Parts: sequence; C-alpha cells; structure tokens
Amino acid sequence: MKKSVKPLALFTIIALLFIDTSAQLKLPVKLGSNGFSNDFKKVMEDYPNHFMNLMGEVISQNTQSTDYHCNFKVTGAEESFVTQYSAKKNICSWEALMVTTESFEKAKQKYKSLFGQLQHLNVRLGKIGYKLKGEYQAPAEERKFSTILFSLEPKSEMLAKLKIELVMQFIEPMEWKVKLMVYDKEREDEQRGVIIE
Repeated sequence: MKKSVKPLALFTIIALLFIDTSAQLKLPVKLGSNGFSNDFKKVMEDYPNHFMNLMGEVISQNTQSTDYHCNFKVTGAEESFVTQYSAKKNICSWEALMVTTESFEKAKQKYKSLFGQLQHLNVRLGKIGYKLKGEYQAPAEERKFSTILFSLEPKSEMLAKLKIELVMQFIEPMEWKVKLMVYDKEREDEQRGVIIE
C-alpha cells in the first residue's frame, strides 16, 4: 500500500508545479482592447440602419431630438446612447462616454489608448470593408478640449457625411470626459446653409 501512495503523491506534486509554471508563462494580454474593438465594429455595422438595432428605452425627448439608451454594452463605456433628430431625413448619432475622471493624466491615457485601438481598425458598412484613419495630437491640460476625427479608407462619396470623433474635454468644476461619437454632419463648417428670404 505504501508503494502506491508515493507515485500518487509524486504525480500530484508534479501536476501542481506544472499548473503553477504554465500560469506564469502566459503572455500579458491587453485587457479590453479586443472587446472594445469588436463592440465598436458592431456599432459601426448598424450605422447604415441609423442605429435602429441599438435603440433601447427613451431617455429624454424634446422638439428637436429624442435620446435612447443604447441596448448594446460597449466594453469599457460608462454609458452610451443613440440620438434621433427630428428632421426631414432620418438622422441619428451614437455616443459613448468612455471615462469620467478628475485626473488629466488618466483621461489622457484613456484617450491615447482608444486612439490606438481605433487607428487602422477594419469595419464593415454593408458589404464593403473600410479602415479607420486618424491623426493623433496629444492633449494639453490648458487647452481643455482635444479631438481626433477619423476618416474611412477607401474614401466613399456615399459616406462623406459620416464622422467618427474621439473627444477629450474638461467639464467644470473638475471633470475630464473622454467620449466617442459616430454621427452624420450635414455640411462642413465653411459651407453655407440654405438661405430663406
């Protein structure tokens, strides 16, 4: 009986050492990066549907727009919502608040991390694949507002109004917020609107 206990004890010790060693050999994984990227791709896939599949319960309603809870949880987002505008065309936007903090450094780190995950991200809109491309500019605390506008490659005339924007903004009295927005911009800032006489 003593002979059978020794091999069993030896086997158990070797198994524990092996399990412990394999846990130490694992490579570090960037937590949330794949989850966020995959979730954002799903948001973009619903852009052609005006985010209809993401609209949850009504948050607020006024004469010009209605805000809806986003029924899809984006990894890392504190909250997200869809806004439907009361216009002749079916215009909607999607926005996610990615972080709220009193620390400029934490907000800056999140801003840079999100840029890294969005830069060159492949997204599908309909049957066509596109790549996001933006130009990083480091935020400065004294500016209180930083933004990166991503474009789609290859360029598409049908998607000329689509804007994907990453924003870092100081909100009084002591909060930094990092937001990600997807929306249609009706016209460029220098472009004049319709004049009614």
